[in-house]
Amino acid sequence: MRSVGADGYRGGWVAVELADGSFVRAWVASTLEALLAGVPDDAAVGVDMPRGLVDAGWREADVEARKRAGPRWASVFLVPPRDVWSAPDLADAQRRCRALTGAGFSAQTWALRGKILEVDAYPGRLHEVHPELVFAGLAGNPLAYGKKSWNGQATRRRLLTDAGVVLPTDLGPAGAVGVDDVLDAAAVAWCAHRIATGTAGHLPDPPTQHDALGRPIVIWY
Repeated sequence: MRSVGADGYRGGWVAVELADGSFVRAWVASTLEALLAGVPDDAAVGVDMPRGLVDAGWREADVEARKRAGPRWASVFLVPPRDVWSAPDLADAQRRCRALTGAGFSAQTWALRGKILEVDAYPGRLHEVHPELVFAGLAGNPLAYGKKSWNGQATRRRLLTDAGVVLPTDLGPAGAVGVDDVLDAAAVAWCAHRIATGTAGHLPDPPTQHDALGRPIVIWY
């Protein structure tokens, strides 16, 4: 059983693939389509990026995920409605967001615009996964340290190892990507494995919103 976890980073995308929950490979690509081009059709694929946009208001999946993330709540972005992402610049996007939700959103979220639109346009099946929720599940509680800290990265790698996902020292070209992005991709891959085996959870449960194609908007963990 193959599972893949994808995470966006400044230079493009990084992916980790597992076979029956064990590490197989890691690789990078400039686009999501190129990243997943060689992935088997029957593989479960998770992505650390929003999958599914609403017409107005906030996504309930994000609201629920923030509650579950505890002290790491800020790692869960509130994703603006679909029309916001077609704005030509941040200022116009903020105006649209306030009209549709009653509030603005962060410039950090706007910086994800290109990758959010890539995921939205991707025709294949993707499962939205939030790594912080995955790590919290592995640890039994939300983690105390951020993913860019020494303690945070050491803890996350240990949790993956304990779950059977042993990342090698040399990842080839993928090893040039930030450690936190690789760890996130691995956590997403592990969650995708759990999705395939029917052991993963999602928020909300049951789904309460759907995107323009009728797909349920949920965050898996």
